[in-house]
Amino acid sequence: MTKQGDQEDFGSAGSLFLDDQLCFALYAAQRAVTAAYRPLLEELGVTYPQYLVLLFLWERGETTVKELAGALRLDYGTVSPLLKRLESAGLVRRERSARDERSVLVAVTGRGEALRERAAGVPRALRAATGLSEDDVARMRQELWGLAERAEGAAGRGH
Repeated sequence: MTKQGDQEDFGSAGSLFLDDQLCFALYAAQRAVTAAYRPLLEELGVTYPQYLVLLFLWERGETTVKELAGALRLDYGTVSPLLKRLESAGLVRRERSARDERSVLVAVTGRGEALRERAAGVPRALRAATGLSEDDVARMRQELWGLAERAEGAAGRGH
């Protein structure tokens, strides 16, 4: 069996065609979903990564930068500038821990907490924009978290 220009078709499992790659489908979906979020988040005055920081802080309350970075699966060098911009906007505050000077605590300010109410409609608006039902979202989220866990396991094994 052949495809485009007599390249051998190994089936999707062994294909080197771009559209057959799981990584490319995930990449395209991630870019499209992030783009769908953009106008919703522009109304709030935050970027997508800043929104993720706020979601975590709204859920967990005051936390360390280290815990935040781990939860978002980002390194400290990426989280630090995000927090700096959120702090400049008056949405979060950072301070050294009184118990451990090496640790920096981060929390939402009153202004950041007020933004939470405005952000409450974002998930519903995104579902409407994408035409996904709550069940679709729940199923995809479960599958993607499972994929992430298996991929992290494979990366840890060096495969």
